[in-house]
Amino acid sequence: MILLIRRNLLAAMLMFSPLVASAITVAEQDALDGENKAWAESAVNLPAPPKKENLLSFYVSPTATIDFSVDAKSLSVDKDGVVRYTLVATSRTGATNISYEGIRCQSAEKKLYAFGQSDGRWSRARRDAWDVIRESGANRQHATLALEYFCEGGSVAGKAETIVERLRRKKPLR
Repeated sequence: MILLIRRNLLAAMLMFSPLVASAITVAEQDALDGENKAWAESAVNLPAPPKKENLLSFYVSPTATIDFSVDAKSLSVDKDGVVRYTLVATSRTGATNISYEGIRCQSAEKKLYAFGQSDGRWSRARRDAWDVIRESGANRQHATLALEYFCEGGSVAGKAETIVERLRRKKPLR
């Protein structure tokens, strides 16, 4: 009798195991499909040149020899999850570099779209690639913006207006 029950149980397990395995495979595949949807970057329109009255400075480090500001009027949060902004870097001697950039919070990456020219025009960057944001080195300003103003837990930390207000009040996330 026990042998018969074991045989029937084994037969039932063998009969249903392909269904269970395929159900697991379908569920796993559905989860993977959700995670692997191709990310698509939104079209980028270059903003108006920055005006001094719209610049919001932010602190990078005590050893920084360059002052950094974001143009409040250029900051946007797009559907693709990228925070785009105009960055103004000013040296102690008054030399200024202007760039239009983006930070993707989900992947902790940055991208340079264009350089500002002295006549107010933009010159598109030749390199069209995303780079990992590093917390040390010469480009610490990107890590400061990402970690302290733009991103939280791999997501954008609010709407553009919220981020601008955070910069204006100098109230970092951490």
